[in-house]
Amino acid sequence: MEPESLGAYLKNRRDRVTPADAGLRTYGTTRRVPGLRREELAQLAGVSAGYYTRLEQGQAGTASGQVLDALAGVLRLDRVETAHLHNLARKSATSRPVRPRPEKPHARVLSLLAFLGESAPAVVLGRRGDVLAWNRTGHALVAEHVDFDAPRDLARRPSVPRMFFLDPLTRDLYGNWDALARTHVAYLRLTAGRHPGDARLAELIGELAMRSAEFAKLWAKGDVADCTVGNMRMRHPTVGGLDVDYQVWLQPESPDHRLEVYTPNDTASTDALRLLTGQVAGADRREQEREREREPASAVRAGACPGAVDAHPGRDRVPRP
Repeated sequence: MEPESLGAYLKNRRDRVTPADAGLRTYGTTRRVPGLRREELAQLAGVSAGYYTRLEQGQAGTASGQVLDALAGVLRLDRVETAHLHNLARKSATSRPVRPRPEKPHARVLSLLAFLGESAPAVVLGRRGDVLAWNRTGHALVAEHVDFDAPRDLARRPSVPRMFFLDPLTRDLYGNWDALARTHVAYLRLTAGRHPGDARLAELIGELAMRSAEFAKLWAKGDVADCTVGNMRMRHPTVGGLDVDYQVWLQPESPDHRLEVYTPNDTASTDALRLLTGQVAGADRREQEREREREPASAVRAGACPGAVDAHPGRDRVPRP
């Protein structure tokens, strides 16, 4: 899928603003467009109609920050949407598609994840929503049907957007799937504006649009939003219902990477997370026991000299005179 253009985004937003929203009178005339006309938007933003038309058609080059801010004001864009508008103007016309190297989580975020232990479910996400790492409780909470070690294998690395729109088990996990789906798509659009030359991201968006009618419908709306905090009402197959919040911690050394931490909102959810943590700990102990059982029977005892054999185990050794 081609990166979103500045003109396409402007038109999408223009269609959403009615003359009444912009303080214009229509005098009861019939209008053929759902929102503002180009010349109306141009007049309100203080630019010529011809210039705005060329801008929307991708023929005017790069718009100044002052013009973009004026357009954002008329279109009633919020802070995130305005940033997206500037990103599109700055990058879309000049960026060439490239295939970035596979993402790796920074050592510091892995240290933080290890320090958290299993005290709170946590997941490290990359630019395109790939799971770069997770603790066992985070894995058990959001994707227990996926192999825990999958993030370490580039060929099997889980993609949260793919699971969210294409995996029935993931969809069944969320009671507020519709609201979360809108957030996922709006954040992907924001990311695409920040990185219009990311060929892997464009391929992901194209795949989801082709394979999920719901994704395609949401993408066509053109919504943009950041994703830093939110609520998940979950129907977990193991521990039952949970009401949890997610909080995103950004990584200074890897600004495209996010550490998501999940916290309970009520006593029942707290108890369910404790139960999940206990199950994870029990599974770890069983795995460690299986590892010990798989050790060769001839393994040398700790502290013994290689090759040494005690012919009389347990007998006191008395030195000969």
